[in-house]
Formats: sequence, structure tokens, C-alpha cells
Amino acid sequence: MTDDNLPTLTDKSRQSLRMPLDRIGRWLARLGAPPDAITALGLLLVGVAAVYIGTGDFLSGGVLLLLSLPLDAIDGAVARAIQRQGSFGMVLDSTLDRYADGFIFAAFGYHFARHGRLDMLMLALFSLIGSYLVSYVRARADDSKVSIAVAVGWFSRLERVAVILVMTLAAGVLQSVQPLEIGLVILAVGTNLTALQRLRYVYSALKNRGE
Repeated sequence: MTDDNLPTLTDKSRQSLRMPLDRIGRWLARLGAPPDAITALGLLLVGVAAVYIGTGDFLSGGVLLLLSLPLDAIDGAVARAIQRQGSFGMVLDSTLDRYADGFIFAAFGYHFARHGRLDMLMLALFSLIGSYLVSYVRARADDSKVSIAVAVGWFSRLERVAVILVMTLAAGVLQSVQPLEIGLVILAVGTNLTALQRLRYVYSALKNRGE
């Protein structure tokens, strides 16, 4: 296995925030908050944010996305606090994350399509494809038949979320779509390069194993 399998920013953030998140998780567990409900609430907020973004209210959409962000980590902390057995919660979380990606990029695509910006619609689609492939390569490599932990990549989930938040809030504050145009270029290029980066890593790891 190659030596460039360094933790992504997403993984590093989860590790550094583990203790405060666990405290919040224990508190919510005592209140009886189900982790799956927290996961679903996060997706609901993203869905509402997508409606605002699609209609051009980028500030409201960006604020709602910002509010949904902690829920993506708190659900896991609650699951740990109640010592939940089984893997369904992890599968649900990953699945709803893909729905969230779809909602957000569909909202950007819809907004630009309404204004005849087919170039930006295509960038939103390429960003969505790249985001899915970043996750898919890692998930496929984790399969028992491959068994390679792919913790590399410039645009893991946290980096993508950071770019989306900055470009959406900036568009709302400035009342301009220019931050969205810049952000979608970065995402379209960055996510697809990251998917290829991960694919290259898997290829090198398998080659080193003689496969």
C-alpha cells in the first residue's frame, strides 16, 4: 500500500471533534433523541435549503445548510452514546448524504436552468457526478473483495461542504451569482480529480498486493 493514504480533512475533523461531539451525544441520548431522526432532520433542512437556493434566495439557503451541518456529526455521537449495535445507521447516514448532495446540486442546476445558463447547469451536473464518484470509489474499495481503506483525496465531504457554504452565503450577501460560478468550477474540477486520485490509489495498492 502506498504511503500517501493520509487522513482526509473530513477524517481529521471527526477525530478532533470527537470529544465535544460525544458530550453532546450523551446529552441528547439522555433526552431520548433517536440518532436516525437526527439524520433525517439534517436531510430535511438540506431539502428546505435547496428550495430556497432553487428560487434564488441564497442567503436563506446558505444559513439553513449551515444549521444542518452539525447534525451530520451529532447523529453518530448519539449512536455511540446509546451503544447502538448494527450498521444500519451508518448505511442510512451515507445514503441520506447522497440525497443531500443531489438536492443541493439539483437546486443550483434548477436555478441556472431557469435563467438560461446551461453552462452552469452542466457544471452543477459535473459537480454532482464527481461528488458521487468520490464516495463511490471509497465505498467500493472498502468492499470485502477489495479491502482497501481509501482515506485520500483533496475534496472529501468536508471540503465540498465548505465550498458550497462559502459560495452560497457569499452569493446571498453580495446578491450576485458570481461566487456560485466560481464555486461550481472548483467543485466540478476538484471532485472529479479526487475521484481519479482515489482510483489511482486503489490501483497502486492492488498492484503492490500483486493483483
